[in-house]
Amino acid sequence: MTVDQPPPDGFILHGRTSPLTDPWAPIYARTTGQAVILGLWARQPHVNGRGFVHGGLIMALCDNAMGLSCVQAAGGEASMLTVNLSVDFLEAAQIGQWLSFETEFVRTGGTLAFAQAFARADGVSCARANGVFRRVQRDAAA
Repeated sequence: MTVDQPPPDGFILHGRTSPLTDPWAPIYARTTGQAVILGLWARQPHVNGRGFVHGGLIMALCDNAMGLSCVQAAGGEASMLTVNLSVDFLEAAQIGQWLSFETEFVRTGGTLAFAQAFARADGVSCARANGVFRRVQRDAAA
């Protein structure tokens, strides 16, 4: 696996960046009718001291994928703020694996949205996340 290895079919470079995720780039995205799926190749900047993909990265990208999927399900007119996030770690992910963050359930209401996502390493579930998001009006400057 090289740094410039292309992502799987259907993924393009993720257009949203932030100071938190910039060191993890490149991050890729694939949009479906129901979700925004994020993905990346696990590299050295993604691991903890034991050589496994860091749980904080997994949590942050599950949170990101679920929030983006909730926005999409709500018609794209609002932003979502995380109210609650829980993650169960199921397996370790390692350098060289393709990590995907796939939202599989979204339920939106007037104020709150609920989502569930799975982080997968080469297709094997390594974490399950549940999130609750609050709808807020999108900032005019954003």
